[in-house]
This record gives sequence, C-alpha cells and structure tokens, in this order.
Amino acid sequence: MTADRALTALTIAEARDGLKARKFSALELAEAHIARMAEMRGLNAFITETPDAARKAAAAADARLAKGEGRELEGVPLGIKDLFCTDGVMTTAASKILDGFTPPYESTVSQKLWDAGAVMLGKTNLDEFAMGSSNTTSHFGPVHNPWQRKGDNRPLVPGGSSGGSAAAVAAGLCPGATATDTGGSIRQPAAFCGVAGLKPTYGRCSRWGIVAFASSLDQAGPIARTVRDTAIMLTHMSGFDAKDSTSVDRPVPDFEAACAKPVKGLRVGIPAEYRMDGMNPRIEQLWQQGIDWLKDAGMEPIEISLPHTKYALPVYYILAPAEASSNLARYDGVRYGLRAEGKDLREMYEETRGQGFGAEVRRRILIGTYVLSAGYYDAYYLKAQKVRSLIARDFAQAFEKCDVILTPTAPGAAFAIGEKQDDPIAMYLNDVFTVPASLAGLPGISVPAGLDGDGLPLGLQLIGRAFDEETVIASAQAIEDRAAFKLTTLGDA
Repeated sequence: MTADRALTALTIAEARDGLKARKFSALELAEAHIARMAEMRGLNAFITETPDAARKAAAAADARLAKGEGRELEGVPLGIKDLFCTDGVMTTAASKILDGFTPPYESTVSQKLWDAGAVMLGKTNLDEFAMGSSNTTSHFGPVHNPWQRKGDNRPLVPGGSSGGSAAAVAAGLCPGATATDTGGSIRQPAAFCGVAGLKPTYGRCSRWGIVAFASSLDQAGPIARTVRDTAIMLTHMSGFDAKDSTSVDRPVPDFEAACAKPVKGLRVGIPAEYRMDGMNPRIEQLWQQGIDWLKDAGMEPIEISLPHTKYALPVYYILAPAEASSNLARYDGVRYGLRAEGKDLREMYEETRGQGFGAEVRRRILIGTYVLSAGYYDAYYLKAQKVRSLIARDFAQAFEKCDVILTPTAPGAAFAIGEKQDDPIAMYLNDVFTVPASLAGLPGISVPAGLDGDGLPLGLQLIGRAFDEETVIASAQAIEDRAAFKLTTLGDA
C-alpha cells in the first residue's frame, strides 16, 4: 500500500481539525502513516511499530467522533520515544540490556496523550539510554536523517538523543512525537531535521514512567512540524503528577493560544558568550537574521552576558554521568532485562552490564562513578554543582533585562554517520548551545529557520524564564512566520 502523502503531510493542528470536520477518518489517517512507516523503514526511525493497536485505537476514535464525543486529540497519530514506558508494548531505551522488556504500566506523559484521544503508531529510536548527540549509539542501529547534503549521498545523523522522533516527524511518518531533553536532546535533533522541538521547564511534565538518565535534568517535551503543533502537544503532556516528586503543581496554560500572543515591546537578549571562535559563518548569519525577524515583530534586541556559559559543557559532563551512574545501577540482571551467566553473583553483575551496555553508556557510567568516588566527590561533583548554581544565576540576572533569549540551536548542521564517532569531545560539543538552559531548568525551543550551504536545515533557539513557555512559544511563532521554512516531502524518491 502506498501512503497518501496528502494525509501524511498534515500538521497536528490540520489533522485534528480535519478529523473534527470529518474530512477524513482516523482510520484513514492511521493507515496512511502506517504505509509511510513501511515505505521509510530504511530510516530506522522506529524500534517497535504498533500498526494493529493504531488501527484499533483509530476505529474507536472514529466511533467517538461520529457521536460528537471526540476529545482534543481524538484520532491524531503520534510516535512515542522508546524511553517512555508503554503498557504492554516493549520499552528498551535502545539498549540491549532492556531488549524484550515489556512494562505493565504507562508513563504519565503518554497516558495523558491517550486520555486526550491520541493514537500510538510505535516507539521511536534513540541513543542508548538517551546518551548521545547523533542517534548512533542505539543497540538497534543508527537512525538516518531524511535530509541529505547536496551532491553527497552519505547518510547523515538526525541528532540525538531523540533522533528517531525528529526523523519520523521530518519524513512524514508521524505528525508529532514525544521526546526527552537532558542536555539538548529535543532541540538539537529538531534543528538537524528541520522541525520544531520544545523543551519545557523542568517539572512541567511528569518524569514518571520515563527511563531515567540524569534525574535533575531529564524533561519530556514534543517534536513536531510547527511551533503550534509543539504547543498543542505540550498542553496535553503537562500537568502535576503526585507520582513524580519533581513535578510542579501549577496550572497548565493553553499553550496553543500563546501562538497568537503579541510580542511587540518584548526585549530579546543576545548573549555575547554564544559567539564562539571558528563558528560557522552561516550560523552567525542566521542568528543575525533571527534578530532582524524579531525586530520586525516589534521586539527590542539587547546585549546580555551569561559569563559562566563556558563552564556549562564540562559541568554537564560531570553531573549527567554522575546521575547516570546512580540511575543505571538498577540494571544488574536480577529483576528485569538481560541476565548473563556467571559463576557467582559478582560475575553475573559484571557480565550482564558488560554485555548489556554499549560503549557510550559504559563510558558515562565510568566517568560518573569516578566523580562520585570518595577522593573526587568534592573536587568534581560538588564543584560542578556550585558552578551549575552560578549558571542558573546568570540566567536569572539576564531575565531582569530581557523577556526571552535568542541563540543558535547547534554549532553546525547534521554530519555524516560515523564522522565524529571516534571523538567523544567533538560529539559532546554539539550540545554547547543547548546545555546551559538544561542546567538552569529553563524552557527552550528550536525553530527551523534556514539552510546551510549544503542545503541542510539550521535552527534558532529561544530560551525563556522558568514556566514562561508562553512567551517562548509566541516569540518562536514570530520567527516561524518570517522564516517561512518549508519542510519538503523528505525521503520521497
């Protein structure tokens, strides 16, 4: 069956409104996306496809719509990052150690989407345990970016860790997908794939039922084709959850309404520290273009300083591995997942973890265990926590002068698979612009804004005050309207 590209090119807003107007059925919409997933399986964007469950949920959605009982997202098909536990559907975190694990419960975020009427198409691929910036560390193989360089047919990375979600949305396999962001894992892949990705404030979305990487940083968020679509998804992903001690109890605004919020008179901060030596001239040019677009929308650009930015990456790569070392201690072969044989308990632990974890995960566990060890805790971990406080203070002081901050999302465009594989430092530098907001727990969005010289997408990032996603969304809408970025039918022959 060939996918109906008129249906798979729809945004979430268009799909939702078309279903309510009965222009097409939820089953037709699901079938179109199921066919598209089959056509584009070479991207490796999904670990697990759930076509039968999608058809059943779509048929139920059609019955509700026919009775006039449709919910907000009734019949809208979505991808779910394979870090969110899904009741009765395999959840692997892209790791061999969890291959075959089927949770008996549903994550809070995905449950909220099902309660709003959404339909699951499957579980999207990611870097193993969300550790990576390229989606090449998955036990199930790398995800291919649907974009290609002009005159170069080498497959490109989609960014990470939510590369499967970003690639699936860009290629029309689903109109939107859940993702998680620890140091940039929503925003960076969104930029690499030419889609929108929104990381909400830490605590806005429940972390319950999401496989943990770094608990003080992990935050769920949406990837979709437009700013409006990310706002629609976020409205239904957010809310207080008593099962998550880091969930914040505050009202969930109508984020979609924020797309129409006026931005005239707002001040946009331009941090001097984000202008780095050797920066791609096209990135710098696009950043200036973004400033001009916001000026055109009536916003006032002002120079700000975030002096501790240069320490953000080393701080992140101390704190995140430290928390990962602690969180991943539970994978020992005793309770669930892979169990390797050993002559005694210790050898069973060692064999299970040695065989079950990939190289990048093992590297981060080792780094994390080292910085938490008795002799180095004060020198590394404690010092990094203090610098994290200074980074958060920089943002607080900056937001006394401005309402939102504009930066590039990433230092460059997507690169070829394997291009930086042997240089972990070069790989980690992909997160240089996204990590600071993560350390401060602030909301950030990446908006597709233009192309580089090779015809690959580039994103602009907006960062806002804690729990002020509305201003971030309104400013992002102003950029999207002026950039007029077109997401073509990627991957079509």
